[in-house]
Amino acid sequence: QVQLVESGGGLVQPGGSLRLSCAASGSIFSIYDMEWYRQAPGKQRELVASITIGGRTSYADSVKGRFTISRDNAKNTVFLQMNSLKPEDTAVYYCNVEEGKSWSRTRFWGQGTQVTVSS
Repeated sequence: QVQLVESGGGLVQPGGSLRLSCAASGSIFSIYDMEWYRQAPGKQRELVASITIGGRTSYADSVKGRFTISRDNAKNTVFLQMNSLKPEDTAVYYCNVEEGKSWSRTRFWGQGTQVTVSS
């Protein structure tokens, strides 16, 4: 089993910044894709950003140019740097990681961290 611990959420004013972290621990063979999702009240969970084991990144159109995903493979940790935050970025943010071997992988979810953008 893999445990994911997220941190870094909070209340920030519009235009501000936050940095989320998600550290994986437990029985880990290899971590492949690492992703950040978010879910706002009354809305479906959506993919925000992803990063492969090789460092290739992708972003939702709504966050391109404002958010940056990165990872520290030695520490099995993924980060989400969020700049120029807007009220519509308010949501619970979840990390999701893919762990296992090349022929057998499992996805695990973090517990979520609240991000609130408000003046």
